[in-house]
Amino acid sequence: MIQIKRDISPGLPGKSYARHAGFLNNRSISRGTPVAMIKRMHQFGFSFGVVLLVAALTAACTQSVSSPTSPSAVSAPPTAAYTAAQLAGTWTLASIQPSGAAKQDRPFGATYTITFSEGRLSTRADCNMCGGSFSVEGTTLSAGPNLACTRAACPTMAFESAYTAILSGDSTTVVTNSTLTLSSARGTLQFVRN
Repeated sequence: MIQIKRDISPGLPGKSYARHAGFLNNRSISRGTPVAMIKRMHQFGFSFGVVLLVAALTAACTQSVSSPTSPSAVSAPPTAAYTAAQLAGTWTLASIQPSGAAKQDRPFGATYTITFSEGRLSTRADCNMCGGSFSVEGTTLSAGPNLACTRAACPTMAFESAYTAILSGDSTTVVTNSTLTLSSARGTLQFVRN
């Protein structure tokens, strides 16, 4: 049994409100009564609130996943501008690995550097200098097509020839922290930032 009590409030004069524990009992409310409609609105409100809470928690959980911090962990390839910006500056050669050959460290006392600036690259290969254009598309660096080099007889001539052969042409570029790796079918060059 539901007790209806007349309550006159300043906001809603003359309205009736259900004031009994039986208000929540489905059996005591017939479907067409105003009390039944209020009951259904409360049930809908509760259900809607639960759905809204679950949606908010789901959104909060998916946003709490931190973004990757290393470029190698990024799923989409970086844009050309982003990679060109990463390349800008001077790098010192650490090692080369011609295709099908063992890795070779830079010869002791020899200077091998590469500098990227505004679409141009210049490289010092021991006692020789090379220069030319470069472009970046995605993660592909295109050096040349031809690099112009001086041809002095340096003590590390065989190493220099392998270095310039690997550098010229298209290479896949990977920049992580202070390391630059250029890889192609010709071999791999590894640099560290100056």
